[in-house]
Amino acid sequence: MDNTSDSLGLLNGKHLLIVEEGFFAADEIRVALCGLGTILMPPAPSVESGMAIIDRQRVDGAILDIRLDETTVFRLVERLQEYGIPFVFVATPPHDLARERYGGYVLSDNPDELGDIARALFDPVPAAH
Repeated sequence: MDNTSDSLGLLNGKHLLIVEEGFFAADEIRVALCGLGTILMPPAPSVESGMAIIDRQRVDGAILDIRLDETTVFRLVERLQEYGIPFVFVATPPHDLARERYGGYVLSDNPDELGDIARALFDPVPAAH
C-alpha cells in the first residue's frame, strides 16, 4: 500500500464533521469520503449547529470552513480544542489571506489531497521533512 492509501485508511470508521455552507464540499467529495468508510455527521452550516453536534454526538475530527456568512468558526474551534477533537481549516478562494495566516487545505476529491487531510487529522506522528 502506498502512502496515500495508508493515509486514506485513517478515515475508515471516523465520525467526521464538516462545517461549511455548501460551497466547497461537493457531493462527489462526500461520496468519496463515505466510500473510504468515513461516517459523515449531519451537515453543519453554522457555528451553532456544529457546536450542537459535537456536544451531543461522537465526533472524531472536523473540517471547518473559516468563514460562515459574516462570522468565523473560532468559537467552535475553542470547543473542539476543549474536547480534544482534531480539526483542519479549509480555505477556499477568496479566503487566500485566511489560508496564508492559519493554514488549511482545499477540500478536493483528489485522493492525494484527501490523504493530506486524513494525515492532518488522524496521523499521530507528523511526517519528517
